[in-house]
Amino acid sequence: MINIYRTDDRILHELEMPEEGCWIKLTMPTLEECTDVSERYNIDIADIRAALDDEETSRINLEDDYTLILVDIPSAEVRNNRHSYTTIPLGIILTDDAVITVCTEETAVLRTFLEQRIRDFSTKKRMRFTYQILYNASMVYQSLLRSVDRKRTEIEERINENTEDVDLIDLHELESNLVYFATSLRSNGVVLDRLTRYGRLRLYEEDQELLEDVIIENKQAIEMTQIYRDIINGTRELLSTVINNRLNNAMKYLAAITIVMSIPTIISGLWGMNVASEWMPLSKTPFGFGLICLGTLVLCIIAMVVLRKRKML
Repeated sequence: MINIYRTDDRILHELEMPEEGCWIKLTMPTLEECTDVSERYNIDIADIRAALDDEETSRINLEDDYTLILVDIPSAEVRNNRHSYTTIPLGIILTDDAVITVCTEETAVLRTFLEQRIRDFSTKKRMRFTYQILYNASMVYQSLLRSVDRKRTEIEERINENTEDVDLIDLHELESNLVYFATSLRSNGVVLDRLTRYGRLRLYEEDQELLEDVIIENKQAIEMTQIYRDIINGTRELLSTVINNRLNNAMKYLAAITIVMSIPTIISGLWGMNVASEWMPLSKTPFGFGLICLGTLVLCIIAMVVLRKRKML
């Protein structure tokens, strides 16, 4: 799908055909749409379709007629029947007349521009628009990182209530999200570093300040990712310890019950042996059976008291 926009008097308008200073937004474009844009702006079609490959890494290419900036942005997905996050490529192509973005899906990084929630947003200021996209991507990363930490907190709060193995799986999924984020943020950091060194990309003073803000926010997102990964590791170890401790307590309790129940089993086995009655104690005593049961009960109570003192019951 292809959409064309341009800002006039700080108001975003959708156009039918590309014009100077426009923003061409390609969302999962067809080969025909990629070919049309490629021929109009003399862009290698492979660079246009680079963002459609999930395995593409972040990079920046300076060509004669255009500049390609490829970064990773966060995206929601369903993984293992759970709501998770991953990263997908976003291509930003800068030409003399337009800014072209290419992505495989609608993303919150670009949606805020369509909703005109970005201050001083103009499609005609190509570099500033590019830095605003990168800045917004960093902010979306941070927002999703806080969401991941909230989910971890919810799992941690359930430790004293009803901890299950599924919580360990959920923590593993959260850690997988952070692994994707950390890898993509580091790659984006390399691209941002290169942007500061390319003299071909003209920078106004306010654009330079915005780029510095983008670099700072990207570094902060990387630090947040590392901190949350460490916290999740600690939470997972605590959860595993709690589950193992509860299992040990259950096994200890069952072992104590087995010990107590073995007393009447042994006594009944001995008195039930097929031998002459004169050799069996209390066999001819009045209320012998009751006395044996009473003695068995006393022994069981003594065993329970001993086990309780040893904190096995």
